Amino acid sequence: MSRSVRRMWTGIRRSSAAAFAAVAAALVLTACAGQDSAAAPPSAPRQNAAQDGTAAAPTPSTGSGKAAAPLGRSVPQRVVIPSLGVSSALETLGQGGGGAMTTPKDPDLAGWYEPGPTPGSRGPAVIAGHVTWNGADAVFKKLKTMKAGDSIEVTRADGKTATFTVDRVEEYPKKEFPTLDVYKNIDHAGLRLITCGGDFDADRHYYDSNVTVFASMTGVA
Repeated sequence: MSRSVRRMWTGIRRSSAAAFAAVAAALVLTACAGQDSAAAPPSAPRQNAAQDGTAAAPTPSTGSGKAAAPLGRSVPQRVVIPSLGVSSALETLGQGGGGAMTTPKDPDLAGWYEPGPTPGSRGPAVIAGHVTWNGADAVFKKLKTMKAGDSIEVTRADGKTATFTVDRVEEYPKKEFPTLDVYKNIDHAGLRLITCGGDFDADRHYYDSNVTVFASMTGVA
């Protein structure tokens, strides 16, 4: 174990149990494999621990205004991305072997990671989708073309629609994926859209990169 990781664990022991679970899970990252599958991000806690100061990020200022106050927890039902022409009901994703997130069974649907925050509540909510499936385009095929300022809408079971504004879009080689930066505790309602990217190895059914859209909630209807 490196000195930096050892120091991190020491700090975690002094914080809340939620913060401990958040960072411990964030150290697990699996690769895209199988049927051209979407990224399997690490698990996230139900309760974000930004109030403990362990890994909080400042509330962002987006191109369309300030971040909106977080909502309570409510199951998301649909994600709409106007710039991509995407409107998808959401599968519920859980944990597979080793604590990794499962991926959507239907390539035309995105999935919300249920153990993590809900879109609109405090923390980095995760929605994942496939980029291709057996050579055909899937729901998040054009995800990497999104730009800062684009909007994302998530309808919730409580009847509210959370609107997110894209802060940035990043593509990382899997071996260099910045797990803690993507999944760290934050003090606002954030959203991470995840899919695969980079070069595709047809023999292994494997993409060598992950595309991640970072967004912040800027409105509620």
